[in-house]
Amino acid sequence: MTDTIWPPDFENTTGAKYIVLIQSLRAAVRSGELPNGHRLPPVREMAWQLGITPGTVARAYKLAAEEGLVETAVGRGTFVSGQRAPMRADVPLINIGTPDMVNFRSAQVLDVGQAAEIGAAMSAVATRPGFDCVTYPTELTDRAAREAIVQWIGPERAGRITAQDVVLTLGAQNATILALMAVLRGPTPIVLTDGLSYPGARHAARMLRARVIGVEMDEEGLRPDVFEALLREHGAQVLLTSAEAHNPTCLRTSLGRRQELAAIARRHRVQIIEDDSHCIDWEGRAAYREMLPELSWYISALTKSVSSGMRVGYMVAPVGQAVQARQVAESAFYGLPQPMIDVTTELLTSGVAAKIRDRVRHKIRERVQKAVNVLGGWDISYRDDLPFLWLRLPDGWRGSSFVQACERAGVQIKAADEFALADEAAPNAVRIGLSADVDEARYVAALRRMAEMLAVPPRHADV
Repeated sequence: MTDTIWPPDFENTTGAKYIVLIQSLRAAVRSGELPNGHRLPPVREMAWQLGITPGTVARAYKLAAEEGLVETAVGRGTFVSGQRAPMRADVPLINIGTPDMVNFRSAQVLDVGQAAEIGAAMSAVATRPGFDCVTYPTELTDRAAREAIVQWIGPERAGRITAQDVVLTLGAQNATILALMAVLRGPTPIVLTDGLSYPGARHAARMLRARVIGVEMDEEGLRPDVFEALLREHGAQVLLTSAEAHNPTCLRTSLGRRQELAAIARRHRVQIIEDDSHCIDWEGRAAYREMLPELSWYISALTKSVSSGMRVGYMVAPVGQAVQARQVAESAFYGLPQPMIDVTTELLTSGVAAKIRDRVRHKIRERVQKAVNVLGGWDISYRDDLPFLWLRLPDGWRGSSFVQACERAGVQIKAADEFALADEAAPNAVRIGLSADVDEARYVAALRRMAEMLAVPPRHADV
């Protein structure tokens, strides 16, 4: 190497070039030659500058990200973040709209007037003899809620389960983190996930210093050949997936494909964490927890069917791992607040939660139908039980430019880039959430503005 720390000179290098590159990068960051916030060249540009392969640069960048030296922001690039810098999320998980915008970024539960019923349940619980908001929750005090959750899930959906298999959590995201905490081992564990995945999934894995690798998907779900090849290459410890209601594409993994993937997971002894939080309508399709009970975690929540604000979620641990799962939860946050446990029990056992879910299901279908009436002429994927749709953009539009054009028109949506893993190509598509808190006239008007823009791409208009 020359006297210059950065960039390195490979002319007289005899060792592995990716090691030389990351050593030089590490030294430049620590010396301050590359300050925090400095944007590194894209992989191919850096490879061209240094006369090495893009794969070598990508490997060094990935190692640097694992060390905390750099961070990759989807759609923006790779930036120096300092030695062991605190992690920052690349996209926000909570999407709060503004009064002047129609928020199609979010996919939270629809407002069907449930606030009054939830408030009534809170009042009933608070005035009941023996109401306790002072002491810690315990396995005894949350048992009634866990029994109610077993009934809510229903027979066979997650296999034969009892209250002992259920752990209450602060939503599905919290359940995902807790399950990963229970499963992952080693300094840099490997997590496989859907090729396109909800940003919270990779945030959860990265919080635990895991490396996340996407599994390619086709029209039936994750590709079994790719899944097995990645297991053999990387020795992954867990697959994090949404088989029943994939966010963002609306894909439902076929039963046959699930059986293939479960068989591969059993051969390799890899655990499966299935996020089923978007599934409101269940028509008898088995979750992985039913197919592979000794290796599968079933995760869901009331956040998409009853109330997003209550943050009530749950996980069903694999057979034999419930005690460990509960210990992880208690170590992380002691447990769901007892008043919230009691309110959840009241809503579930009284039948109120089921009535709210029915109204939410009905309103989702209405919203989907209106969206299809307006956007049905374009290349969309949708289901009448999901509060979002997937729009593949026509020629002339790119995801980022369409998002920007929509924002100028008062509509917020998500580009496919936000669901893609770092260094992975994203399809030219957007996800449109259908649970915007606006009246129906404004909802339809926003969809029509989008349809008008789709018909006139940038090459034909000044956008």
